[in-house]
Amino acid sequence: MDPKLFLAVFTSVFVAEIGDKTQLATMLFASNDAHGKWTVFLAASLALALAAGIGVLAGAALGKFVDPRALTRIAAVSFVALGVWTWIKA
Repeated sequence: MDPKLFLAVFTSVFVAEIGDKTQLATMLFASNDAHGKWTVFLAASLALALAAGIGVLAGAALGKFVDPRALTRIAAVSFVALGVWTWIKA
């Protein structure tokens, strides 16, 4: 395992997930005393792991047909566009 890659992926995903809709939804479920906290944690963890697995598979498939640098640029433009759109709607 490449520790630098591990740290880069971990940091990127961790920062991206902090304060997003997924975390807010998880907080909402956990705030209800009737919901078991471990159930909420395990369900949210499994959902995030499954979503990450789909991302890895999709990225591996796309990487066979599209240059990784082009994918990086597409992702960057998409994130900027989403940010601008969110800012305009606010």
